[in-house]
Amino acid sequence: MRAPQSRTTSPQSLARFSFNQATAQRWPLPDVVAGCVAAGVPGIGLWREPVADHGLARSATLVRDAGLTVTSLCRGGFFSTDDWRAENLRAIDEAATLGAPELVLVSGGLPPGSRDIDGARQRVADAIGELAPHAEATGVRLAIEPLHPMFAADRCVIASLGQALDIAEAFDPTVVGVVVDAYHVWWDETVYAQIARAGSRIAAFQVCDWVTPLPEGVLLGRALPGAGCIELRRLREAVDAAGYGGPIEVEVFSAAVWARPGGEVLDAAIAGYLRHVV
Repeated sequence: MRAPQSRTTSPQSLARFSFNQATAQRWPLPDVVAGCVAAGVPGIGLWREPVADHGLARSATLVRDAGLTVTSLCRGGFFSTDDWRAENLRAIDEAATLGAPELVLVSGGLPPGSRDIDGARQRVADAIGELAPHAEATGVRLAIEPLHPMFAADRCVIASLGQALDIAEAFDPTVVGVVVDAYHVWWDETVYAQIARAGSRIAAFQVCDWVTPLPEGVLLGRALPGAGCIELRRLREAVDAAGYGGPIEVEVFSAAVWARPGGEVLDAAIAGYLRHVV
C-alpha cells in the first residue's frame, strides 16, 4: 500500500513536479510509470540506458499511454569520446521518439592525457554547433548542464552556469538552452545573476540536496530535497523570476536512496518537493 502522501496531494500542488527515474534507479521503468500515475505525478525524466533496456518504442508507448509527460532525456554529450557525433545524433532521435523536449548534455571531461581545459571547452562549443541543426529539425532542445567543478576532469569541463551560457548564447534559445541543477550550481556566488541572464534559455530545473561528508567518488553525494544545505526554494524563485515556468525534476544519485523501495522514494521526493521547493 502506498503512503497517504500519494492519495492526499492535490493535482495542482504537483502541476510542475517531475520524477527523474534516476532517483529510484532500481525501480524498473514500468513500475516507475505506474508509481507516478498512482501518485498523481504528471511528469517523468528518463535516462537512455533503462529506456534502451525496456526498448525505445515500448518505452515511448508506455509513457504516452500512461498520460505522463516526458520532461527530459538524459543524457547526451561526452564530447571527448571518439564516437560522440553518432552517439549524440542517436540520442537526439531517441528524445524525439519519446516526446522529450530536452536532451540533457553532460559535456565530458578532459580527453585522455590532456591538460587543455580551454581546448576541451571549445570542443564542446564546436560539437554543439554540429548537433544544433539536427536538434532543431527534430524539435529537441539541447540543454547544456554545467556540473560542479569537482567533476571537471572526468565528467564535465563546463563547470558553471556562466560557462554554459557563454556557449548557449551563440544559438537560438529554442535550440540550445541550459540546465539549472541545484546540486551543481548552489555554491556559485554568481548563480542568481546567471539565472537572470539565462531567461528563456533555462531548459530544465532539477533539484536535490547536498549532504556531507561526500562519499568516495563524490558522484553519489546527493540527497532528497530538504535533507541538506541548499536553498532550494530560493533557486526555484529565481528561475521563476527569470521566466521559467516549466517542470521541476527531483533527481537524486544516492546509494542510500536507491536502497529504499521505489514507491517510498517517490513519496519522499514529493514530500521534500512540497515542503522545500514550492
